Amino acid sequence: MSPDAPIGMFDSGFGGLTVARAVIDLLPNENLVYIGDTGRYPYGNKPADEVRRYARELAHSLVEDYGAKMIVVACNTAASVALTDLQAELDVPVVGVVEPGARALVRVTHNNKVGVIGTVGTIGSGAYARAVRDADPSVHLTSAACPGFVEFVERGQTAGDEVSILAERLLAPLKDADVDSLLLGCTHYPFLARVIGEVMGPDVVLVSSADEVAFAARDALTGAGLLRAPEI
Repeated sequence: MSPDAPIGMFDSGFGGLTVARAVIDLLPNENLVYIGDTGRYPYGNKPADEVRRYARELAHSLVEDYGAKMIVVACNTAASVALTDLQAELDVPVVGVVEPGARALVRVTHNNKVGVIGTVGTIGSGAYARAVRDADPSVHLTSAACPGFVEFVERGQTAGDEVSILAERLLAPLKDADVDSLLLGCTHYPFLARVIGEVMGPDVVLVSSADEVAFAARDALTGAGLLRAPEI
């Protein structure tokens, strides 16, 4: 595999572009191929086996059709149910968003009470509960599924009464749990950061996994000797 080959990345829609932006900023010499599976979004309310099949199709296509030297699973739902399978099947490094996000979350908490929001599929998988426990077993995690958020973002509706009312209702358990940091466990959710921040209040730190995923991608490429050299 040549270091000049591109990084392959996929998500259920355009939410993963938040991760793509972080990767481009950190690794400006790299080429990137991005697939947004808008024809089958949202993934969050679909059965795990179906999401796993989509993830395998997209990841294999990125490697076989585009020659990707690495796969970044920029969809939390897909990463939560398919990452282990993809890492076993593919001969290139595969990086997900769950573990990097969990590490960032436990790093910023002061009261050891943290929260994560995600799709029904992501939260139901228990992937974040396991990742936070692995990162720091002393941290207490409160999780909440937020159906409807992805659809708002994909429609370009990131503010307004409808979004705010839904956010107030879905985020109530996290406010009641007195979390001091909240992981946006879906790559679409940073587009709703203003509304989420207003609901949670100024004392709650919102954590996006995008930068942490970029660091994980850099480390994996470095370890495999696949970082692309600057053009002269």
